[in-house]
Amino acid sequence: MHCPECQFDDTKVIDSRPADDGTAIRRRRACLRCEFRFTTFERFERRPESLVLTVVKRHGGSEMFDPRKIIAGVTAAAKGRPVSDADVDALVASIEDMLRAEGGSVTSEQVGQAVLSRLRDLDHVAYLRFASVYKGFGQVDDFVRELALLDRD
Repeated sequence: MHCPECQFDDTKVIDSRPADDGTAIRRRRACLRCEFRFTTFERFERRPESLVLTVVKRHGGSEMFDPRKIIAGVTAAAKGRPVSDADVDALVASIEDMLRAEGGSVTSEQVGQAVLSRLRDLDHVAYLRFASVYKGFGQVDDFVRELALLDRD
């Protein structure tokens, strides 16, 4: 690691700790020449840059796939349920792997259906909560219909 101050190519790690909920490591470093202190982050790189996953939204626009959006939605749906962070991380990883296998571009509907499919297997209450937002339930009958589909499966 080069020092950002003097460009010397030898630094010493002073402190390391988990960051970003365990998905990165934060390291405090000091330059061995000028003693400048700085912070670096180490993250696992899942895919090469050439395999960027794009999500085509309902309105026609597109954006890069952001697993944090799925994590936020599933975490909200699973609040108070026996669903661990590890369960959510595994769910998101399996969805991302499946979507990447589909190709470089997927629809937001494919993402939503993948989340529903995996939540159905993980926790029925979290599934219903997520489905109520994703499918835009407006009446009690919508919940009843979805419960009937759950019971049938």
